[in-house]
Amino acid sequence: MTCVGTPSSRNGSQDLAAVRNVARQIGEALVLTDHYHTVVLRSTVKPGTTLELVGPALESASGKRVGEGFGLAFQPEFLREGSSIKDYDHPPFTVVGADSERTLDQVKPIFEHLPCEFVGTGIGTAEMVKYACNAFHALKIVFANEVGRLSQSLGLDSREVMELVTRDRQLNISPAYLRPGFAFGGSCLPKDLRAVLYMAKEQDTELPMLGSLIPSNQQQIDHAVDFVLDSGKRRVGLIGLSFKSGTDDMRESPLVELAERLIGKGMDLKIHDPNVQLSRVIGANRRYIEETLPHIASLLMEDCRALIEHSEVIVLGLSDAPLVAQLLAHAGPEQQVLDLVGIKDRGALKAAYQGICW
Repeated sequence: MTCVGTPSSRNGSQDLAAVRNVARQIGEALVLTDHYHTVVLRSTVKPGTTLELVGPALESASGKRVGEGFGLAFQPEFLREGSSIKDYDHPPFTVVGADSERTLDQVKPIFEHLPCEFVGTGIGTAEMVKYACNAFHALKIVFANEVGRLSQSLGLDSREVMELVTRDRQLNISPAYLRPGFAFGGSCLPKDLRAVLYMAKEQDTELPMLGSLIPSNQQQIDHAVDFVLDSGKRRVGLIGLSFKSGTDDMRESPLVELAERLIGKGMDLKIHDPNVQLSRVIGANRRYIEETLPHIASLLMEDCRALIEHSEVIVLGLSDAPLVAQLLAHAGPEQQVLDLVGIKDRGALKAAYQGICW
């Protein structure tokens, strides 16, 4: 099994160089064995990539044929950063797209111990289902946030509205992601949504609803920036920088963009994120944050209480219990809090409170 990066270019197309390289290397290794092996790709790739790029690369390097000298399969992974082990042990289902029943039979024993349904399908279908799932997740987040902004403008509690919506488990499917909150980000949803839109463009197919997700998601960041600017305050404390709790991944984090824009507006910004330690940030994650916030070291504060006491406006971007506890304990009546995560005990907060869309 192999899973390598498929980074997104500015126009949404994928860089498949790592996929090509690993396919070639595996093909060269297949030359050295007489056994029938199955090669399983798990990287998120455009439908057709496994059969049209990986298969030929393996055949060229090995001198063998798909279905004769080796099997070929694609298995999308449904793992979230911060809860990947839990997600692996308790998946919603296991989907494997295979070139043959023989290949499927070889892959199945690896996953049949998991407490879920094992689904065998075609390779193209398996490739597409990951994009469908991630596009749907992106849609759910933006939908909830649009309901949130409309509800807020009408003086309604959007969380109560969406809580009622998610009680319908027959038609609304699931409450996952259907919570008003901040913009979506990270290394999957934005990249895969761009890839879906790029594929549609290649096929001259219009997807107006999916095409509106990124602009609508961007408005949630605009909404946060506007709140800070409208406060008339200059000292701003941002609690959180990674795109979600439990990870130090800052790639395409909406909190990073929020920080960048506040700095550009002349705010005196300080940041606290217990998950982000610059000495441990490596690879693409480090390159991204160095390019986006080149002076990040001067912005970070290790002590959350010190950040709170420094700030006139505090933006809460992570829901970690210790961070919320610090906010409740140390934010005073002269300060303003913008809540991006929906804390439950805001009645105990002494500072002036505003939810991002509730």
